[in-house]
Amino acid sequence: MILKGKVFKFGDDLNTDEIIPAKFLVTTAPQELGKNCMEGIRPGFSKLISSGDIIVAGKNFGCGSSREHAPISIKGSSVSCVIAKSFARIFYRNSINIGLPILECKDAGRINEGDLLEIDLKSGIIKNMTQDKTYHTQEYPDFMQGLINAGGLMQWVKKKL
Repeated sequence: MILKGKVFKFGDDLNTDEIIPAKFLVTTAPQELGKNCMEGIRPGFSKLISSGDIIVAGKNFGCGSSREHAPISIKGSSVSCVIAKSFARIFYRNSINIGLPILECKDAGRINEGDLLEIDLKSGIIKNMTQDKTYHTQEYPDFMQGLINAGGLMQWVKKKL
């Protein structure tokens, strides 16, 4: 799977309340949550992005609560992928469970706001088209690629049954 999008950059320790503030947790509908994605740190974020855009951040992205609303809001906003130096463990698992591609990349700090990226999930190669640079991340194993392609764990299970 190849993803392409413009980068929106965030720092370290971005927590789930900044991704989707508690006052917006009156629904679990992805598109509704997506309208308020990142409202706790960048108000109006959902109006700035285009389908397929990419979030890039520092270390410990998604720390805080274990609720799935945070990755659901990102996916519901039409962001195609999150790249960070590291993720909170439960956020990582929740993201895979709902079919949101997330990648750990030690070079995330070299990527700038507004850069255009092309990501090959299968090979783990991130091409920065703006800077003409290439970064490497983990390859998605076939099983995890299947989860992402299916739209998440529940959709994958439904297809298997």
